[in-house]
Amino acid sequence: MTATRVALVTGSTSGIGIEIARRLIADGMTVVISGRSQERGAAVASELGDGATFIQADLTQPGTPAKLVEDTVRQHGQLDVLVNNAAIDHTGPLLDTPVEEIRNTFDTNSFAAIECLQAAGRAMRERGEGGAIINVTSRLAHIGVPTMGIYSASKGAMRSLTTAAAVELAPLNIRVNSVAPGMTRTPLYEEWVAEQEDPQGTEEFVAGAIPLGRIATPEDVAGAVAYLASPAAAYLTGVQIPVDGGYIAK
Repeated sequence: MTATRVALVTGSTSGIGIEIARRLIADGMTVVISGRSQERGAAVASELGDGATFIQADLTQPGTPAKLVEDTVRQHGQLDVLVNNAAIDHTGPLLDTPVEEIRNTFDTNSFAAIECLQAAGRAMRERGEGGAIINVTSRLAHIGVPTMGIYSASKGAMRSLTTAAAVELAPLNIRVNSVAPGMTRTPLYEEWVAEQEDPQGTEEFVAGAIPLGRIATPEDVAGAVAYLASPAAAYLTGVQIPVDGGYIAK
């Protein structure tokens, strides 16, 4: 069994997930990245180097979260850290959103993440050496934004689960925390800005609403995740770190 700590980062073939994986590898961990696209995953694993392995997984398919954890343990002998990062976006008028869209959003952002937490927790319990689970939520779990109600609810569910799981799993020395990114400069964000009538003005407006005066980078979020995954956070459980430049502190 390897002495190197092993982390599983879901949804880690783009955006914030890649930077989380990159940071954990830099911190000396072996990292399993996962996503739906075999081609994309293989390319990212190659980019990240020897510390990364890729396991293809569509977490909304029955049994896949448990299999992903089982494959991780089979390949690396253990699982020390789970980062529940996989998620999809959703915007739309609350009163007119079809139930199929609601279910689809919760399938990925809530139900699949809960199954990953369960499977990782069981693996950590069986090994008997504890572990760390970090749920990536959102500032939208705390604030109201028109057209973002369904997404907010799916992330709010994970925020509530974090505190409950932290208390229940504490006797197993499994720490459960969350990181809540604000507006972050991901490819999805860049696409959204580019679609606006005045992209530069939009960026200035968004940054102007943030006390620190800038949009977060994926590296900002990865730094918070890396801290919660590290021995330095050994006495932290049930907490959320808002990586939003002070937005929800206003």
